[in-house]
Amino acid sequence: MKKTILILSILLLTTSVLFSQTIESKIREFAGWEYPNDTEMQNYIYNQQISAYRFMQTVTDSEVKQIAVREYPNDYSMQKYIYNNQLTAKNYMKTVTDREVKQIAIREYPNDYSMQKYIYNNQIAAKNYMKSVTNRTAKAKAQREYPNDYSMQKYIYDNLVY
Repeated sequence: MKKTILILSILLLTTSVLFSQTIESKIREFAGWEYPNDTEMQNYIYNQQISAYRFMQTVTDSEVKQIAVREYPNDYSMQKYIYNNQLTAKNYMKTVTDREVKQIAIREYPNDYSMQKYIYNNQIAAKNYMKSVTNRTAKAKAQREYPNDYSMQKYIYDNLVY
């Protein structure tokens, strides 16, 4: 039994060492591809990528991690950037209060929290704008044409009135 545990431990250690060497060589190759004639920049990119790789190994939101990895499968710095943006936007979307507008944002971008946040904010601004407009005829036409899109209502209204 002790022999089996020892063999498994050695195998696991060897595998993790080989895996880390594979990641390091993969990142070195990435840095070389980015800056083929600049060793200083290769080292900078390598260090940046290694740091971001380590960060991505510690993240806790697997759904958001999937988004980042899907968008940038070979660029750990961009994965880190996307992960942080998506996580911030996901947490923001948990706090929004207008359910109707939230559903518009989710419907348009079901798998992208950053875009949901962007759409939500634009739709809220347009919804508030449409509440304040005074030309009833233009407002009614805009609402008829785009009953579920406040940004488009605002666009139509502004084109009719101005």
